[in-house]
Amino acid sequence: MEWEVVTALALAAPIILLPVAFVGYLTVGGIYGLVKEARKAGRKAEATA
Repeated sequence: MEWEVVTALALAAPIILLPVAFVGYLTVGGIYGLVKEARKAGRKAEATA
């Protein structure tokens, strides 16, 4: 490969991968929050029953 292609790939990879990682982080964080909230609601319902 020519050095120009290698340089272009090295510069383009973070530009493409950072937004993908950010969206994945938000998705996992949202799922974690929902599970945490569901567990809290389950304990609350269990305590009142």
